Amino acid sequence: MLPEELMSKVRELEIRSRRSVSEVFAGEYSSAFRGRGMEFSEVREYQPGDDIRTIDWNVTARMGGAFVKRYVEERELTVVLCVDRSASGCFGSRRRLKQEAAVELCAIVAFAATKKNDKVGLLAYSDSIEHSIVPKKGLRHVLRIIRELLEDAPARALDPRGTDTAGALRYLNQVMRRRAVVVLVSDFLEGRFVDGSWQWPAGYETALRLASRRHDVIAVQIVDPRERSLPRAGLLELEDVERGRGVLIDSSSATVRRRFESVAAAHDRALREALRRAGADHIVLTPTDDCVHALMVLFRRRERRR
Repeated sequence: MLPEELMSKVRELEIRSRRSVSEVFAGEYSSAFRGRGMEFSEVREYQPGDDIRTIDWNVTARMGGAFVKRYVEERELTVVLCVDRSASGCFGSRRRLKQEAAVELCAIVAFAATKKNDKVGLLAYSDSIEHSIVPKKGLRHVLRIIRELLEDAPARALDPRGTDTAGALRYLNQVMRRRAVVVLVSDFLEGRFVDGSWQWPAGYETALRLASRRHDVIAVQIVDPRERSLPRAGLLELEDVERGRGVLIDSSSATVRRRFESVAAAHDRALREALRRAGADHIVLTPTDDCVHALMVLFRRRERRR
């Protein structure tokens, strides 16, 4: 992408994302995530309805009347965008590619975090760690992250990079010592279908569980509809862009289409179960979905749970 095109795209994303944040769900973002803890604010006189466990007995004894301690939530958060940049993100059967949806979602989350004065960082990975940007505050820092996600996107369709989510999560646990909100954006197309079930790479679920134990993990699964069902279109040549392999199939065969759908369904079930066991949140997004709506649903679900 040329520098002029890149900056134009960054500016377009900035305008669209900031408008969404300002008009729609900045409040939902705040209520969906807890701060790092409770911080002492002040002591005031006891009022009917106050929790007696908050009474400050030392001040009460000195003043001759009941006083309670008040605390406020320490609001500042660290948000890390952990983004899968493997070659499978370059697929899209409709208006845009999966990786374009991923960048827009990341931009919306980043601008929402910045509006609340939270830190934002980036960990971009494929079969290795590609970019790691330390979490910081500020609009210029967020624009740098978006630029990083945009600038090499077109070249990835020709670059068969695989996916190692477990490796990325292990790296994240090493470099992020303090608790963070980790937005893990991927299509999660790893592992293989064996004997009627989906098998993840070695260490995959362990890495996911450890990351969720240390951080607040939100898994955003980006799926194109054509990855779940095939059209009846005769002979089709499919390519695994991450392994550089191709296969010719007859999509007019009902057996072939059912087999394709059963593999996709097994993958989705295995992913939901892995995330449930790890204690991570999970949302599913197609490239044509409204990112704002999907995030608002997630934020409100988290708020109800709180």
